[in-house]
Amino acid sequence: MIPDRHAWSRPELETVAPGVHRLPLPLPSDALRAVNVYLLAAAEGGAGRDGELTLVDGGWAIEASRDVLSRLLGELGVETAEVRRFLVTHVHRDHYSQAVALRREHGARVSLGAGERDSLKRIQGPDRGFSAQVDALDRAGAHTLAAEVRSWLATAEAPPTEDFADPDDWLVDGQHLAAGGRSLVVRETPGHTRGHVVFVDETAADRTMLFAGDHVLPHITPSIGFEPAAQPGALTRYLSSLAALRTEPDRLLLPAHGPVAPSVHARVDELVAHHDRRLDEIAAAVATGLPTAAEVAGAIRWTRREHRLDELETFNRMLAVLETDAHLEVLAAQGRVARVAEPGDGSDAVVRHTAA
Repeated sequence: MIPDRHAWSRPELETVAPGVHRLPLPLPSDALRAVNVYLLAAAEGGAGRDGELTLVDGGWAIEASRDVLSRLLGELGVETAEVRRFLVTHVHRDHYSQAVALRREHGARVSLGAGERDSLKRIQGPDRGFSAQVDALDRAGAHTLAAEVRSWLATAEAPPTEDFADPDDWLVDGQHLAAGGRSLVVRETPGHTRGHVVFVDETAADRTMLFAGDHVLPHITPSIGFEPAAQPGALTRYLSSLAALRTEPDRLLLPAHGPVAPSVHARVDELVAHHDRRLDEIAAAVATGLPTAAEVAGAIRWTRREHRLDELETFNRMLAVLETDAHLEVLAAQGRVARVAEPGDGSDAVVRHTAA
């Protein structure tokens, strides 16, 4: 029998280690299916701040997620109001918004990486943080797709602004935390977003764990730099962050999407190899005479099923073009392609590439 690679997303409680529980919460109408949040609870009950119940990531603030969270916590004899702290890996709504919503109800503290300040400010603003992505599509030569995304955004229901209020605490690299009876260290891991952080659990020397958020995922490659305050260099930041994790001791991988995996190092090696292959593939496409990120994205295949770009839905086509452009930035930095904006159009100029 072929294993079900989506079994991890079933709304079933998994105890990863004493006092560490994985709770998959649903993401309706989302290809990711679910997001893992992790309950940290002192194995022997604990007392004081160190023994408080903590969730790593909060889920998406929708009714279905809230219902599953309440049910799974109930299986542990815990009520939602007893969770007193949320440690959030990054500002995307499937990680952040429910933490803020529950804070409004129960007064829990929410902590987020300091690098997310700019993106959070954009989300709280009138354009809800999407203008950077649409402008980037135009610069990538994907004018039709940019118009399609603008139209889609004009009719899409915006998430409630109150679910993206500021956190109580801004986390920084190397910060030590006592949470749920465990000892955690914050690691800044920019790439997926500029302010993405992971949490290293150093409670037990023989079973160290990494709460990896979307930085290291066991089945898929994370999107790169998809954030309201996007800046150039997202893929460079991501690869550097992976390299930094590879120099640390290997750990049990606790991802936000996908099953728990035995080795952070093994998956990091696979992700680096994937991006190396992608860089070669994109460089080869430029060498055939394709000048823009949009044209290159249309010439290569996407997802495990090897889809063409025009077979993807609007959102995933946007991600594909933007990730192609992120790879082209790296190739330009490596001297493998020349990257030049059309003259005369300022920041909206289409960026074109030739083989170096």
